[in-house]
Amino acid sequence: MDQHPITKAIRTRIDTTNEMEHSSPLFLTSSFCFDNSEEMRAAFADENDDNIYSRFSNPNVKEFTDRMCALEGAEAGYATASGMSAIFASFMTFLKKGDHLVSCNAIFGSTHTIITKYLPQYGIEYTYVPAGEPEQWEAAIRPNTKMIYLETPTNPGLDIIDLDFAGKLARKHDLILNVDNCFATPVNQRPIDFGADLVVHSATKWIDGQGRVLGGVIVGKEELIHNIYLFCRSTGPALSPFNAWILSRSLETLDVRMERHASNALYLAQHLENHPKISWLKYPYLPSHPQHDIAKKQMQNGGGIICFELKGGLESGRKFLDNLSLLSMTANLGDSRSIASHPASTTHAKLSQAERLAVNITPGLIRISVGLEHRDDILKDILKTLDSIS
Repeated sequence: MDQHPITKAIRTRIDTTNEMEHSSPLFLTSSFCFDNSEEMRAAFADENDDNIYSRFSNPNVKEFTDRMCALEGAEAGYATASGMSAIFASFMTFLKKGDHLVSCNAIFGSTHTIITKYLPQYGIEYTYVPAGEPEQWEAAIRPNTKMIYLETPTNPGLDIIDLDFAGKLARKHDLILNVDNCFATPVNQRPIDFGADLVVHSATKWIDGQGRVLGGVIVGKEELIHNIYLFCRSTGPALSPFNAWILSRSLETLDVRMERHASNALYLAQHLENHPKISWLKYPYLPSHPQHDIAKKQMQNGGGIICFELKGGLESGRKFLDNLSLLSMTANLGDSRSIASHPASTTHAKLSQAERLAVNITPGLIRISVGLEHRDDILKDILKTLDSIS
């Protein structure tokens, strides 16, 4: 029977000897036993899919990756200990000395550090292109370009990149298209449907949804994922079975959670957009968003993040955070609890001022990860706090 990806993600589970279990058990073991020497030899020769060692594979991790593949429409997947280890593995498996990477310039701060500080140490070149200027993407491609990397929506400015355009550009030049889908999640957006070869996630965010565990995942074409598996099998950024078990359970509620996150975010955006103490506000499903039409084409909803610029700049931003009472200040997003952050002094603090301004990270920019609280309580706290800023 053909099933919707959301149903597949909920009903996909590992095989166990005890069919009485309705929820998958934990496999908290570092290694697995074999019945005889030939079975063990075959496993190490990659002749079958037997579990050997939990750095290589584990039933809980496999269930999580299988569920992510069902949601993303991917052929295969590999789970890692964090989102950043997933991003790093997606780069280092395929890029070597002399290669060139094209990336949007609006990306997570740690990803920026990898691209600008660490990839050059391996002789890997890069070119940044503005998220909203597609004509510059093709101009940046060189004979040694191997990969296009992008986030959409971008972090933290919520720029939207046309995935259909990016997919066609990658095919035209025979490049790997690598998409960070963390902000949207696979229930909101499926980059593979537009031509992405790899999709990476920080599962720590919306996929977990409750700020409990770290995790990352890469899904995509089977041949590419197999190469990533071989790289990670030797380098060791494996996801723990316990975290995989938590994340797999979380996927069962991802769709309903994201519906609530998005509806709360749209409600806040509509009520705050014209506030006198806000210079501008961005949310993908607001008609005022510069790429609103693209967002409507490739996203099921606007997601759970809003961002806005406070009049008064840095000082107003600090006062805003200090005067909140309901919203949390923490180094995370995608939680059931609403979170406020000031990117210029936290997640993107290591960028120069010029680099921040180039991607519209202004001194007064506030990013809100909208939680599952009642929308009026979230709005009340934000409005009260805005009133406290002189």
